[in-house]
Amino acid sequence: MAKRDDAVERHVLAVLVDNEPGVLARVVGLFSGRGYNIETLTVAAVSEDETSSRINIVTTGTPMIIEQIKAQLERLVPVRDVHDLTTEGPHVAHEVALVKIENEGPERREALRIADIFRARVVDTGVDSFVFSLTGASEKVDSFLQLMRNLGRTEISRSGVVALQRSDKDGVPNLFGGLDGD
Repeated sequence: MAKRDDAVERHVLAVLVDNEPGVLARVVGLFSGRGYNIETLTVAAVSEDETSSRINIVTTGTPMIIEQIKAQLERLVPVRDVHDLTTEGPHVAHEVALVKIENEGPERREALRIADIFRARVVDTGVDSFVFSLTGASEKVDSFLQLMRNLGRTEISRSGVVALQRSDKDGVPNLFGGLDGD
């Protein structure tokens, strides 16, 4: 029987790196070279002068594996800071999905009804298709996609998870220094 410590968990990691060529390849290489899986990956410049980028990684593993991943990320030269949002307290994690559905008749009306329930926006429409934009937690996006797939042929593009640690109203420092809003 497996111990509780051996349970596979899903973690959201926020990694602040120098924004320079090859950094993303190093981070991804660390994962692939050790056989770790990346469920989603997003990266973008986050400093005003664009010298820093934030990489959001969603991965799975036992607690020991997650600790190894964090330790190995921290040793990479272009990495400035690593945070495990899953263990460091409340955080907000969302993704964006664009969903094209091709259908007609009653299924077309049903697609619009479901989109309204999920607060998805119609961003394009054609004679036999809609393109919806949906933002929210991965579970919300998954549920929407499952329902849409039952109503017609779908084409899907997902952003991957973007996440930030929450702060309380007293101004708890954000992940990478300073107070929220600095």
